[in-house]
Amino acid sequence: MIKWLITVLLSISLIPFSLGQSWQAAYYMIDNDSLPYQSIRSDIEPENNKLPLLIFLHGSGERGNDNQLQLTHGGALFFDAILNKKIEGMIVFPQCPKDDYWARVERIVHENDSLSFTFFPDSTPTPAMNLLLGLLDSLSQLPFVDQSRIYIGGLSMGGMGTFESLSRRPKMFAAAFPICGGGNPEIVELFDPKIKPWVFHGAADKIVSPAYSERMVNKMRNKGMQVKYTVYPETGHNAWDNAFAEPDLLRWIFSQTKN
Repeated sequence: MIKWLITVLLSISLIPFSLGQSWQAAYYMIDNDSLPYQSIRSDIEPENNKLPLLIFLHGSGERGNDNQLQLTHGGALFFDAILNKKIEGMIVFPQCPKDDYWARVERIVHENDSLSFTFFPDSTPTPAMNLLLGLLDSLSQLPFVDQSRIYIGGLSMGGMGTFESLSRRPKMFAAAFPICGGGNPEIVELFDPKIKPWVFHGAADKIVSPAYSERMVNKMRNKGMQVKYTVYPETGHNAWDNAFAEPDLLRWIFSQTKN
């Protein structure tokens, strides 16, 4: 009953804010757990129009509960796009708690300070992922959201969360754009083959090896999915800078529709 009431109040509270002018801070709650998020949407009348919804998942460095830090990478891109009417839609940036992770993964630091990751395909979602899934379910039911045009993307830890979200809500998304992330290829079997991912990675990434993206791309292509894969030869972990500078990125994302 409490979860249902909070979800209803959340849905109502999203409708009347000052449209297209600034980020709006809010929280999604399940029992005593909360997920901070910022949202912004186009200044149009929802009674007469349906808007696409885009969720962006930040990396591990932006975790916390200040409900601001998650806008560090990508926030300006999407704010400018909404404000200057380059796109129409609703953009949501949730913030993962400091001690949690979007994806169910073990992060291993080696003696030479290199990192490796073990992804667990058959596991319960992390608390942060559980909250994210609840938020996604709630937002997707808002009366002005176009359920055929829901998108998800993220960088680093958020790229990992993007891949995992495709397995946990395979029928929800029209497109995805994981940046310098990765996942366990086994979960690709759960993906909707009609989802269109655009995967990005830096070839010189020493934090998250491009091999983690490559094996996901290979598995998706073997499944017959339409995958775009962009590798930046001289780029390290900050492949998001290159991805956000892609002139076709926003047009490509918002042109995708779920069949």
